[in-house]
Amino acid sequence: MLTIGTFDGVHCGHQVILDRLKEIAEKDGGESVLLTFDPHPRTVLFPEANGLKLLNTKKEKIDLLEKAGLDHLIIYPFTQRFSRLSSIEYVRDVLVNGVGVRKMVSGYDHHFGRNREGDLVRLRELAELYGFDVEEISAQTIDEVKISSTKIRNALKAGDVAKAARYLGYDYPLNGTVVKGNSLGRTIGFPTANIQVQDDLKLIPGDGVYAIEADLKGVKYRGMMNIGTRPTVNGNSSSTVVEAHLFGIDQNFYDETLNVRFVERIRNEVRFEDLNALKEQLEKDRQHALKILQ
Repeated sequence: MLTIGTFDGVHCGHQVILDRLKEIAEKDGGESVLLTFDPHPRTVLFPEANGLKLLNTKKEKIDLLEKAGLDHLIIYPFTQRFSRLSSIEYVRDVLVNGVGVRKMVSGYDHHFGRNREGDLVRLRELAELYGFDVEEISAQTIDEVKISSTKIRNALKAGDVAKAARYLGYDYPLNGTVVKGNSLGRTIGFPTANIQVQDDLKLIPGDGVYAIEADLKGVKYRGMMNIGTRPTVNGNSSSTVVEAHLFGIDQNFYDETLNVRFVERIRNEVRFEDLNALKEQLEKDRQHALKILQ
């Protein structure tokens, strides 16, 4: 029993498809199989101008799909040659002869083949030709809005991590390596860990201050994170900094991996008159974050 897609985010809409896939597989005595692609098709088709940012790193997506309880995960290499397969070549060579599909669960908007020429109607035609069944999953809705990876990306860009979490079914994660900063936060009582995100395609939420939960060296922390240019200390710099202040810890942990989950946005990033004004606001932010995280 097969389903196909990029599954970026493995969000609530995806979960409905996966649950139905597992249900059919169990009922028919088969195995659940998900076929996805790496790298993301847009990075291959439009390498210079795709503007793509992803909700999941490859590892995050694999972890989420493993938790979904599938029997098999196939990560198919997406290449220029593969992208030129016609819809019938794709179904015949990859799905039928390659995977051995007997039944396919498909989202309502699934497209496939060269220039996305194949749609659900074409898939049903080819399924009849090659002797397998197709079941459609209609658009799933939360708050009367169709769930899509694009809508989640837009919510994150706007800083609305709470809305993103409702659509995803989990708090949005961001992982990176702690690197040395200018240590200014420590001088005002708010030491921060500067995070270098390793995956260039990973979407970083919009500028602002957030309440977060984090894992560091196997220990869970609560904290707050600032994303932005730090205008109070960096002036007119346009370089974005991602920095976390973890409650109850005051030590350096350079080169360690920090795993962050965004819980709620607290406020916009603003410029303060001086460091004292910044310190006063950070204390208010800490109290606000603690209230959220309780």
